[in-house]
Amino acid sequence: MFFNGVMQLIDTDALIRLARDAGDEIMKIYNEDRIAVETKADDSPLTNADMASHQTLVAGLRAMTPEIPILSEESAALPWEQRRQWRRYWLIDPLDGTKEFVKRTHEFTVNIALIEDGYPVIGVVHAPAIDTLYYGVEGRGAFRARGEGKAEPIRVAADPHRPMRIVGSKSHATESLRRFVACVDDAELVSMGSSLKFCLVAEGAADIYPRLGPTSEWDTAAAQAVVEQAGGRVTTLDLQRFRYNTKDSLLNPEFLVFSEVQAAWKSCLEDARTDAEARP
Repeated sequence: MFFNGVMQLIDTDALIRLARDAGDEIMKIYNEDRIAVETKADDSPLTNADMASHQTLVAGLRAMTPEIPILSEESAALPWEQRRQWRRYWLIDPLDGTKEFVKRTHEFTVNIALIEDGYPVIGVVHAPAIDTLYYGVEGRGAFRARGEGKAEPIRVAADPHRPMRIVGSKSHATESLRRFVACVDDAELVSMGSSLKFCLVAEGAADIYPRLGPTSEWDTAAAQAVVEQAGGRVTTLDLQRFRYNTKDSLLNPEFLVFSEVQAAWKSCLEDARTDAEARP
């Protein structure tokens, strides 16, 4: 159990079970012969697995904490005037990595975050196709559980690695990312889908994830809690801690996920941004 500051008691075991339940709903559809795909207004894909997971998560969270509002990717049309009053809320992505889900790459996740005063204090990231779950709880640390095995603590890499391990998006690679990787001396790119990119940094399997392209708040919050509780950082490009629900738009700025600041990637980040801004 986790006591969250004022008067809120969250059963993290129940939260983990809920993430697994949502993952089970996703896998029922994943294992069908054909996956039906629609296109949302922003041109992103939507499947019945997204909605099945959404319904499972919303019902479970309302039963657990009826007093805490919920913001989900699949019900995101909430006005800023309403959201700006929230001090505490659930921020969820029922199926992060829908493109990877449709491609059947296994690299998709269920994301659940509890936001407190703009920052994620609990995060659960469940990858049902590989039966691996990550979670971070403020004051308790970050953990990984594989299958039915016991959860084990995870930690970001303590020392710089050579080659530097840079993790990037499988479905959303940008020219800025390619320039960044090319600039860093003795670096290797590790491709991964969904919020599992964050988790590679959190468990020490990668050194930095530069996101030089668009994302939304539900894409990042749960995994940010995992990274931060594993000793890492999630920041804007000017190294300010990532924060949520501060504006009308739910789009994130570009960001960095890393174990520690290193001069090599810091200078290359500036080069990549300059090159991107100079292109017409």
